[in-house]
Amino acid sequence: MNPVVLAEASNQLPEDVGKAGPLGLLLVVVLLIVTAFLVKSMGRHLKRVPGSFDPPEVVVPDDASELFEQESEPGQDLLDTLRRAPRAIEPPREDRPADPDTRG
Repeated sequence: MNPVVLAEASNQLPEDVGKAGPLGLLLVVVLLIVTAFLVKSMGRHLKRVPGSFDPPEVVVPDDASELFEQESEPGQDLLDTLRRAPRAIEPPREDRPADPDTRG
């Protein structure tokens, strides 16, 4: 290092060491102001968050006819569809013999 800089550093008074200047105070004040604005903004955003993300329990019907409809149990629509569908395997008919090899 430069000997002039070392000489000046040794001539520094002890009460000047560790003191912040006005620039440090300005920086701290600006950071406090920015933090206050961030807290205020976050408070506004948190007010918009719902208390629970669960779906609502009460479903309001669109018209009066839906008030009298009974809700089916889960899977009941599928069971009704399967009951109305034709069967994949039919029982043997009376007009045909059970064994296809025996023709009469």
